Amino acid sequence: MRTNVPEKLIKIADQIEKSGSASLTRLTVLKKWFEQDLKRLPSFALFIARRAASRKDETTSEAAELFLEASKLLRETDIYDPQLPREEAINLYERLKAFQNEYKNAQGQVRLVKNTHLFLIEKGLRIYLWRTISPSDGYKLAADYCEHYDPQYGSGLSGPSSFKINEIVRFMFTLEGREDIIHKYENR
Repeated sequence: MRTNVPEKLIKIADQIEKSGSASLTRLTVLKKWFEQDLKRLPSFALFIARRAASRKDETTSEAAELFLEASKLLRETDIYDPQLPREEAINLYERLKAFQNEYKNAQGQVRLVKNTHLFLIEKGLRIYLWRTISPSDGYKLAADYCEHYDPQYGSGLSGPSSFKINEIVRFMFTLEGREDIIHKYENR
C-alpha cells in the first residue's frame, strides 16, 4: 500500500544536496513505514544487507570470505519475498558476529566495529532471522547504512547519504508496488 514516506525521504535527500547535511533522526519516518506492514522489515533488512555486501573495501582474507559468502547467499533470494536457507543464514550470521566480537569499556561495553559493511550484513540477517524485531530496528539499520562522516558537518547525513537514501526510496517504491498488485489480486 502506497504511503508518503518515500516522498519524505526524497525531501531529506534533496536537503542534503542543497545544504550539505541533514539530521540522522529525520530517518525516523521509516518507523511509520515499517509499522504499516511489519512484513516489510525482513525485506528491507536483506535489501540493506545486499547493498552492504556489494560494497568493495580493502579487507583481510577472512573478511573477503565473509563478503563472498554473504553476496552469494543474498544474491540468490528475492528480497521482496525473501526465503533464505535458514541454516545457511544462521551460520553466516554467527560467523559475522564472531568476526567483530571485540568490546571496549567506555562507560559500559562498546562493540568495536572494524568493517561497517560486514556489520550491516550481520544486522540485516539478525532482523531477517529473528522477526521479533521492532520498526525502530529498521530505522537504526537505515541510519547505520546512510550515516556519513564529513569533517565540515560531523557524523550524520551528508554527501553520499543522499545516494543511499535514494536507493532506499527505489526499494520502497518497488515493494509498495508489489504490495498493491498482491492486494489487488487478493480482493478480486
